[in-house]
Formats: sequence, C-alpha cells, structure tokens
Amino acid sequence: MIIRKLYRFEASHIVRNCSSDRCKSSVHGHSFRCELLLSADRLDRGQMVYDFGLLKRHVKDFLDGFDHAALFWEKESSAYAKSVKAHSKRWVRLPVSPTAEQLSRVIFVAAQALLDNTDRANGDEAARVHSVVLHETETGYAQCFRQDAYDEGMGRIDLARVVFSDQVRSEWSDPKMWDKLLKGARFKAKAPERQIAADFP
Repeated sequence: MIIRKLYRFEASHIVRNCSSDRCKSSVHGHSFRCELLLSADRLDRGQMVYDFGLLKRHVKDFLDGFDHAALFWEKESSAYAKSVKAHSKRWVRLPVSPTAEQLSRVIFVAAQALLDNTDRANGDEAARVHSVVLHETETGYAQCFRQDAYDEGMGRIDLARVVFSDQVRSEWSDPKMWDKLLKGARFKAKAPERQIAADFP
C-alpha cells in the first residue's frame, strides 16, 4: 500500500556542469512540487499506512526549510557562497549539486531519518519512505527510490553536511530539530488534536 503527501516550495539554485548555459551560469528559481510517498505491507491500528497528521511537524518543517531559500552546493567557490549568505537570509548548503535529482535524494534520506527517529505509537512501524517525486517544472520531475537514495555512486547524502541558515532554523516549530536529528534524538509521535464524536476501541 502506498500513500502520497504533496508539498510545495519556491527555491533558487544554479546547476554547475550541466549542458544548458542558462542553468549552469545563472541563478534561477523553480516552483517545486514534492510528492512524498510512504509504503507499508500492513496497516496501523487506524487502518492507515501512516497518519498524515504525524507529518505536519518535523517533515513539514524540514521541507519548509527549502521554501524561498537559495540552495547551493558545498563545492561552490567561497566567493559565491559568501555572496549567497550576504544577500539571502534563507539558504541551504548541500553536499551535492542542487539538481532535482539530488534534491529528491536529500529529501528521501532526511524524511526516512525523521521517520526512523520518531516514536511509533499506533502500530505504524511498517511505514517507510517508498519514493520522492520532485517536480522542478510542470513537465519534468525526478523520482528517487530507496536504492537511489543510498547509492554512494551518485554522491553520499550525509545529513550532517546539509546546513540550514539561522533564519530557516528560527522559523521551524523546533529550531533545534536538525541538531537533534543529527544526534539521534527521538521525536514524539503526536498528530494535531482532532475533534471526534466518540471513542472507538
């Protein structure tokens, strides 16, 4: 069984070493649409793969970190990186080039890590990231599967090398979320409160 949650964010990047002169030599932006697909071979006590409400904090905050942010590769020149930081309060430094392909891998690894570090309280232990579909344009997207996410031949996704600016962090519901994740801290699984008519066993 597979479920899908859609997220959106606006971000800018530059794609070094690509074929297009425009993309490799000019900063440009996209309206990204990110589809996070979760799968499980059994359902939880609520007869769901995973409660979408549980994604409304850490996963949502993580993806919101890319919104209106300047994304850049850690191998950029120090002058370029300094310029980005000087002219944008919201930025993300990545261990790989910020292509749709590599961003989908970063999102996969981070979303899976956030799920792994979240306590499972409703029989939803089977849920895991199935794939990430990242739409860069209306007509083009990259889809990352598990084998892609952890394939070091495509570049190792080391989450400790994903750096969010102070402004990005300050806007999260927990500004220390990323540090906690990197240290292996556990997150409590808590969905937003819902109004229910009755309790069921």
